[in-house]
Amino acid sequence: MATSNRFNSQIGRRAFLAGAGVGAAALATCSLSRAAFAQSGDLVVSNWGGSWNDYMFESFEKQAFDGTGVNLVKDLASVSERKTRMLAERRLPRSSVDLTWISDSDAFELNDGGVLEEIDYSLIPNSDNIIPELRSPYYVPAIYGGVVVLYNPNTIKTPPTSFEDLWNPDYKGRVGLYDQIYFNYIYAASLAAGGTLSDVEPAFDKLLEMKEKIQPRIYPSHDALAAGFENGEIDISANYSARALLWKNKGLPIEMAYPEEGAIAIAFGVGVANKASNREAAYEYLNAMLSADGMANVARKTYYSVATTDAALSEDEKASLEFTQEQKDKLHFVDYPYAAQNDAAWLDWWNKEFKG
Repeated sequence: MATSNRFNSQIGRRAFLAGAGVGAAALATCSLSRAAFAQSGDLVVSNWGGSWNDYMFESFEKQAFDGTGVNLVKDLASVSERKTRMLAERRLPRSSVDLTWISDSDAFELNDGGVLEEIDYSLIPNSDNIIPELRSPYYVPAIYGGVVVLYNPNTIKTPPTSFEDLWNPDYKGRVGLYDQIYFNYIYAASLAAGGTLSDVEPAFDKLLEMKEKIQPRIYPSHDALAAGFENGEIDISANYSARALLWKNKGLPIEMAYPEEGAIAIAFGVGVANKASNREAAYEYLNAMLSADGMANVARKTYYSVATTDAALSEDEKASLEFTQEQKDKLHFVDYPYAAQNDAAWLDWWNKEFKG
């Protein structure tokens, strides 16, 4: 099995990034049609880059396709860019990707846009072990968790209890936000201001207050946010519960605080493009992901709870990844239709008003 990155923003989305040592002849494959790629065994997986992509490769992708002749091609970009491209390709005879990693909300939006295939679970034997509440007709869930408060216990001696702590004037210039999960900060601000996930109007004034009075630092990636904690630039943030566990395990000065408003539930998984070229390999990928060992490896790498009941994890490992029942009862779930209708406007506001 060979792997490569298919797209690079610096030289254009159509440019194929060959592996180290591959010359101009390999770059000429850019001109091949997707049909030719499929015949040669290429499987194009769209995903976030950085450590997340590495975790998936190490957890199950390499084991699933090593020696099979399938060439795993990676399309690495932010989810907003990947969604925009898939929606723009609706009228084309083939999608540029076969599979895409997305959140539960992204999956709803892409399904509503007609670019995801209805999942044929009969082709995924390991799907029998998916937690029923997480099962979806338009994407295969892999992991779940919640957005909570992260803080440095060395500099914040009294643990935060609320999303409202992000507006504490004592933390001016010391709050860190991750750009790509802007929607979660809108949700958190809405909850802090007395709103809901189905009506986030209170969030916008609340975030402008943060911009003016707290002057948060905005980071382009999860890894950059983690570095902000490590080098002492920031003391507090809101992010996924799994990131808190992961970074703490790596020795970063980070603890997790469950907000009194309730955490914002999040699930991630994989959708099949409606016009995928290598559908057979795509379903092989999904089955490998949901295997007992695959899910256990994903859990250990990402520190998320997994979407299956038979992951090869010890009871202690399972307990360390789960919220308590009380915390589960306080989870806020995304209103998918509302989010899909408003996400483009939220992103525009975030870029122009909050970041601008």
